[in-house]
Amino acid sequence: MAELREHVAPLAALRARHGVYFVTGNHEYYSGVHGWVQELQRLGIRVLHNEHVVLQHGGAPLVLAGVPDYSGHHFDAAHGSDPAAALRGAPAHAPRVLLAHQPRSATAAAQAGFDLQISGHTHGGQFLPWTFFVPLQQPFTAGLHQLGRLQVYVSRGTGYWGPPKRLGAPSEISELRLAASV
Repeated sequence: MAELREHVAPLAALRARHGVYFVTGNHEYYSGVHGWVQELQRLGIRVLHNEHVVLQHGGAPLVLAGVPDYSGHHFDAAHGSDPAAALRGAPAHAPRVLLAHQPRSATAAAQAGFDLQISGHTHGGQFLPWTFFVPLQQPFTAGLHQLGRLQVYVSRGTGYWGPPKRLGAPSEISELRLAASV
C-alpha cells in the first residue's frame, strides 16, 4: 500500500544481529492488515504468523515465535492466533519465546509450552478510568508476570490510543536481556 510507505519507511533502518521480527496487532487489522504485512516484508522485516524461527547465539538455540493479534480472526479467518501451531517442529529443549501483541494470548502460550511471552497492547492502562477496565479484558497490564512456568512481559509502549494523554502509566522502551537459568 503506497500510503503506508512514508509512515513505515524508517523501519527499514532497523538492524539486529539475528534479524528484525514483527507480529500484527489490533491496529493493523483496523487499517488493512495485508497491506501492512506486504510493506513490512518489502522492507526486509520478517512477519511471524503462527510460526517460529530458530536463532543461534553462542552455539545455543532459541525459538522465537509469533502469532497474529488475538482478535485477528475477526478480520480474516486465516489470522487466528495459535501459539501451539507457532511451535510445531521447534526443537524440544531450546528456550521458547513468543511475540504476541495482546497479553490475552498467555493462557494458550502457557499450554503450548512457551517460556516467555512478550506483549504490549494495554498501554499500561493509559489513563483513568481505563486503568480500571483494562484488567477486566487483559490478564496482565504492564510489567513482568508469572503464569505457571510461563513468564509474561507486557510493555506499556511509548504511544497512546484515543486521547493524546497518559496518566499513571508512563511510556517505556523496554530492553529485555535473556540469560540462561542457573
